[in-house]
Amino acid sequence: MQNNRAIGGAYEQYAANYLVQAGYRIVALNYRVRQAEIDIIAYDHEFLVFIEVKYRKNLMSGHPLEAITQNKKTKICRAAIAYMQSHGISVDGTPIRFDVIGILGDEISHIKNAFDYK
Repeated sequence: MQNNRAIGGAYEQYAANYLVQAGYRIVALNYRVRQAEIDIIAYDHEFLVFIEVKYRKNLMSGHPLEAITQNKKTKICRAAIAYMQSHGISVDGTPIRFDVIGILGDEISHIKNAFDYK
């Protein structure tokens, strides 16, 4: 049986493939900074998009989109700023967006602009 990290990685790749087919340009997978991670970083036209991916095999643990806590959103926002600073991307001059992809079984739900920078 696979561990949760391997399963998560496989579904993050599934989500990345979905995004590429939707016209996104992937620039990073599993970007990590202190105690925070962004699953996918991509460009959607002029927007730099930070994407959180949540997977659930079934609804026994709730819908995957319900698993994004305020604490997780805050960590993603901090990691996004760290990514931009470390890559010389203007925080003030670059339009950014935070998307969430929920995968339930093999069904993908993609919420664009799911939350604002906190």
